[in-house]
Amino acid sequence: MKRLPKVILTILLTFSIWVPAIAQGNLVASSPAEGHYPLFDKTLPAAIWADSNDHEVVTTATELLNNDLRYVSGREPVLSRSLSSPPPGRFAVIIGSADKSALIAMLIRTGKLRLDSLTGKWEGYLICTVDHPVPGLEKALVITGNDRRGTAYGIFELSKACGVSPWYWWADVPVKRQDQLYLNSRWFKADAPRVRYRGIFLNDEAPALANWTRKTFGGFNHRLYEKVFELILRLRGNYIWPAMWGNAFYADDPENIRAAEKFAMVIGTSHHEPLMRAHDEWRRFGKGAWNYDSNAARLKMFWKAGMERATNEKIVTVGMRGDGDEPMTQGTAIALLERIVADQREIISAATGKQASETPQLWALYKEVQAYYDKGMRVPDDITLLLCDDNWGNIRRLPPAGTASRKGGYGIYYHFDYVGDPRNYKWLNTNNIAKVWEQMHLAWEYQARQIWIVNVGDLKPMEYPIQFFLDYAWDPPAIDADDLRGHAQQWASSIFGREHGKDVGDLLWHYSILSAHPKPELLHAGTYSLLHYSEAERVLQAWRNIRSQARTIALLLPKETSSAYFQLVLHPIEARCNLQEMYHAVALNQLYAATNDQRVNQMADSVRWYYREDSLLTRSYHALNGGKWDHFMDQTHIGYTYWQQPEANSMPQVSINTTGIPVSRPVMTASSLPAPDQYSFLAARFNLQKNGKRVHWKKIDGIGREGAAMTTFPVTISPADDSCWLEYNFTAAPADSLTATLYFSPTLDFPDRGGLRYAVSVDGGPERQLVFNPHPVPQQEWERWVAENIIRNEFPLGKMRKGKHTFRYRPLDPGILLQKVIIHPGTVPPSLMGAPPSPPQ
Repeated sequence: MKRLPKVILTILLTFSIWVPAIAQGNLVASSPAEGHYPLFDKTLPAAIWADSNDHEVVTTATELLNNDLRYVSGREPVLSRSLSSPPPGRFAVIIGSADKSALIAMLIRTGKLRLDSLTGKWEGYLICTVDHPVPGLEKALVITGNDRRGTAYGIFELSKACGVSPWYWWADVPVKRQDQLYLNSRWFKADAPRVRYRGIFLNDEAPALANWTRKTFGGFNHRLYEKVFELILRLRGNYIWPAMWGNAFYADDPENIRAAEKFAMVIGTSHHEPLMRAHDEWRRFGKGAWNYDSNAARLKMFWKAGMERATNEKIVTVGMRGDGDEPMTQGTAIALLERIVADQREIISAATGKQASETPQLWALYKEVQAYYDKGMRVPDDITLLLCDDNWGNIRRLPPAGTASRKGGYGIYYHFDYVGDPRNYKWLNTNNIAKVWEQMHLAWEYQARQIWIVNVGDLKPMEYPIQFFLDYAWDPPAIDADDLRGHAQQWASSIFGREHGKDVGDLLWHYSILSAHPKPELLHAGTYSLLHYSEAERVLQAWRNIRSQARTIALLLPKETSSAYFQLVLHPIEARCNLQEMYHAVALNQLYAATNDQRVNQMADSVRWYYREDSLLTRSYHALNGGKWDHFMDQTHIGYTYWQQPEANSMPQVSINTTGIPVSRPVMTASSLPAPDQYSFLAARFNLQKNGKRVHWKKIDGIGREGAAMTTFPVTISPADDSCWLEYNFTAAPADSLTATLYFSPTLDFPDRGGLRYAVSVDGGPERQLVFNPHPVPQQEWERWVAENIIRNEFPLGKMRKGKHTFRYRPLDPGILLQKVIIHPGTVPPSLMGAPPSPPQ
């Protein structure tokens, strides 16, 4: 980016126009250049000047920066906290918050610093160079913020620029030693988040996180939370729902609340834990039933104590669900829930000494609670309505486009991990980043911008999804669908260096695409067809390909990055590929047993080998760095019989030939059955497209099980009256009676219209209007959608004359993602993926 002329920059600052970033080059360089000055070199240590009376989190972040610079330089920086004594030398880093630091106030008073660019920006920060800030200092890099967290974010921006990853502790990302680093005096950055509250939820935290933290820290105490809070702050987040499976943030360790203040972390409680009380606290301290009809007085006392205890910055959950994250009793009256919220707000007001509206609150429209909202239940305007996904990454409801704004706004509760129907998924990161982007882009465009919080399970191994989620929450317009692969590459480069970053990022990208397939907990021998379209072999080969690439890169990386690479890249690929190998061997074993094939015992041995390899991969993970991450792979994942996880992994049953007499191998082999004539098109491989006047087609790479999907943008504008369509050419054989099957991403009816609509036609004939996700959807049908991560719509096209034809698809609602079109005669062989793409017509 070219540097703006000084006169233009002055005008921008004078009129308080928001400038997210104005920079030339990088903030930090490893060698001097024109306009650069030393942060440190071989003779000069880094120098930091900060006000000792600043906010506690600024002091905390400054100390962490001091440590970071020690790691990088190998020398102890000079840290001065005296206003009258700048650090010795000609150059320094000056740190302070605009609302409290006397240092920053002095620079503003003397005309050395202007903060117009931060006016009114929640958590905004500014990084710039000031010449001659005080006598004796030639230049100083000034880091300031509108408030305490904004200043901390600016501090950690410098840490990242010096090569200290936010994941230095949580993923063992090494810090590269530098003899010298220089600061770019032309570098100016003013930035602030676009989503107000951005955070994570530690949930479903047993057995992995619970076992690990008991061993490492002695429980869910302040020693653990300080590490978690530091990570969130370095990732520019500000919000957390603490662990709650038998844990209670405020009750388990009195120092937890102090840790929250130390890191300026906004504390909340989950969707079913009202007024800052953990669910487990009712078991410990409550009396009587969790029932407001029969036990209101005790519940009020319980909630009152929670509010009085939580003196820190917080968002208070209001409302009520049944005990243990269950629905309330059937037929619960809306009037009762509205009374509960009214009573809770009286408690909030009494505990804080302020009107309830002055304390941030949320009401989570989770599961059945959304039905209460749909039926007319309302809460005061200052309460944030926290909309939710279906626990599988598909947002259930969004405010209608153009909805009048609410003081409390709207937010999103999203999931990277879940315990529940149709199957728990907790073991590995199985989040398709393109889908995360697409769903949260919907949230942003439909004005759900107040709170974004994501269930991250045990935290590890969700490192990259967490990074992406919080990066995107910071500034959604800054990351487009076309930037997603590049984001993975940039993140990988920041950890593994530019030489390998692109290749490692591509591995993360391809892993993310393959994660759009069924979750590993849902896999079984029959998931993919052995007999049709070479489906099972094609999927297995895709996993083998990225495993081979991951192993090759592992040999090329510097030794010091091996632990981080194993955690972030190699282990999930190896573990997931190995599981695919095991179930493929089970499927072959079953096929060979049914066909008297002599290879049946060979496949049984293979299953045993892969099952053992699974445990060895877990052992390797737990042995990293002297057992630092022991227990993080404790989650069982083989042997599910229903939604709940098995107590222990169990090897799938196999058949063996015990006669000792070899049987003849039949002529038929897997995948030898022929497929009928079909015309299969990936949605992005259309023959013709037409954009409308108000909407246009957008390809979202990586979101489909086989790559890209097609949708319309902007997502807030209906394409129904805009003549926006895609066309696919195919050739029909004589007297064929054809059927069309369309494969859609499992988008839900987020506008609440009874389903999202589209229209199809053949050869310019009459259109047929269809709905691919009717609402309400039966539970069993929804379970199939999310288990397969696809919605299939099948409908007859009738008989076609021999020759070439054109199939036209026209969306009538926004937010629909078409992945694939298959036109086929009659019944087709069963498979998960459907026929592979046909040659272009």
